[in-house]
Amino acid sequence: MSVRLQLRPPSGRGLLGAFLLSIALAGTGSCRKPADFKQALHVTDVSGGWADFGIVDGKNKLVPSLTFRVQKVPDVNVRSLSMNVHFKWANGPDRKDEEEFDEVFLQSVEFSDGNQTPLLTIRPEHGFTGDAPQTRAEMLQNSHFRDMRARVFAKQSSTTWVELVTYDVPRVLIQK
Repeated sequence: MSVRLQLRPPSGRGLLGAFLLSIALAGTGSCRKPADFKQALHVTDVSGGWADFGIVDGKNKLVPSLTFRVQKVPDVNVRSLSMNVHFKWANGPDRKDEEEFDEVFLQSVEFSDGNQTPLLTIRPEHGFTGDAPQTRAEMLQNSHFRDMRARVFAKQSSTTWVELVTYDVPRVLIQK
């Protein structure tokens, strides 16, 4: 028994349908533009200060602390972000000169509370130490104590980092 296949060229309607389907499928990936984070994301509930990191090598230690949440515009399709928080010395009489101090990288921050992230508290490992009997409050007033600025950046997958907020860390002691 032999089976014979006969190939027929597609009809005009079949070609047109295949062409329209391929255009529709090709267009679906390009319909969604990447979100403009400057317009789509907003940093709220920002606060900060200096957190007591305990006693390290027999010295009191304070680290800069920044707390915030990120809200997104409801119709923006962003499920998670990568975030990088740069802590910088704010130098000079007008505090405009900056010098890198430390940074904290968060690989994935989810929008788990609807259109906002949970409250995030960011603290780097590095900070100031002071010898006893100097209290932590006195450390903040020390002439060698330097002011700090935090810059928060965000991105999604392979997009470019976008700065969301700049915050000057106040010289206040944060209680746990």
